[in-house]
Amino acid sequence: MADWVRELIEQSSYLGVMLLMFLETVFPPIPSEVIMSLAGLQAARGTMSLWGAIAAGTVGAMAGNIAWYAFARWLGYDRFQPLIERYGRWLTLDWRELKRADAFFDRFDKWFVFIGRMLPTVRSLVSIPAGLFEMPWKPFLFWSTLGTFGWTAGLATAGYILGSNYEDVDRYLGPISTGVIVVLLLWYVIRVLTWKPKPN
Repeated sequence: MADWVRELIEQSSYLGVMLLMFLETVFPPIPSEVIMSLAGLQAARGTMSLWGAIAAGTVGAMAGNIAWYAFARWLGYDRFQPLIERYGRWLTLDWRELKRADAFFDRFDKWFVFIGRMLPTVRSLVSIPAGLFEMPWKPFLFWSTLGTFGWTAGLATAGYILGSNYEDVDRYLGPISTGVIVVLLLWYVIRVLTWKPKPN
């Protein structure tokens, strides 16, 4: 996959970085660690600027973030409730838990979005509760952009500094991303096996 990502960035420059980061947000298995560190490497070689690479990565990721947010906002409570009633076990949610999550999100929405954007794997999922629980557009855009910028800037700068050793970025962050996925999958399996609906 790294070779395909490298070729697209070399051929399409900023547009390639933007497209890849959009796809990474919509389809998380494409690793941003590889995309942005390669963009940083290209900046170190002088084929693009570091700030331009960071901006392109941020814009692409934010396009994906907004798409997920808009979908979740469109889905809303009214459309989501029948899904909970029918597929509650597989969603591992009942209506009471959803309301509790909504109350939590109302208190910590800004921090949840900002910090979540800088966590491997989790960063691609943050838009769903933000949209479902109707976080206002302006705070969502501000805190999402800030967190996304921090993530893309960190990866691109690492690739820029490491140069041809950019793969070290994925070598260290890759296991963390894998660990997060494993923990989430285990948590989900346990939830499915032990889930029982609670009265509303």
